[in-house]
Amino acid sequence: MPGNATRTSRTTARPGLRRLAVGAAASVAAFGALATVSPTASAQAGGAGPLSPAWLDADRGQGRGKGQNRNHLIVTVRNAGGGTNGTYELYCTPDRGSHPDPRAACAALKRDSRAGADVFAPAPEGNFCTMQYGGPATAHVTGTWAGRPVDATYDRRDGCGIDRWDRLVPLLPDMGTEKRS
Repeated sequence: MPGNATRTSRTTARPGLRRLAVGAAASVAAFGALATVSPTASAQAGGAGPLSPAWLDADRGQGRGKGQNRNHLIVTVRNAGGGTNGTYELYCTPDRGSHPDPRAACAALKRDSRAGADVFAPAPEGNFCTMQYGGPATAHVTGTWAGRPVDATYDRRDGCGIDRWDRLVPLLPDMGTEKRS
């Protein structure tokens, strides 16, 4: 009888394991479907997505209307010190404007955009942020990036704000914190 008991427990255990394995595979597949945008869907949405990097170079009238600049930003920096306060204009492709380093700022924005990140996304709600103060500097970025409107604010009041700011250096002035990854 011990042999029968083993067979019975294996038989009853296997459907549960199968359900678990199938459920896990379905969850992974569903997440993958939600996290992925097909190139076709990106093109139907105007081609302005991370899988369509051509939008980064669409400043020369190739975008939504002849001559419309899809990568034009106005950056206002306050309380940063060191002569970096002020309002700067930035155009990318070709890289130009009153920004102190348009080439480096555009390169950083393009690099992060091609990596699939929303460069101007706010810090996620509910994040745990270190309670460190990075100074009184603030920045406001408005304009158009990749053909989409931008209206983002930045500060350095906690670790999340500092990290978010540092990821946009050299668009925003380097405040001397550790190098970004």
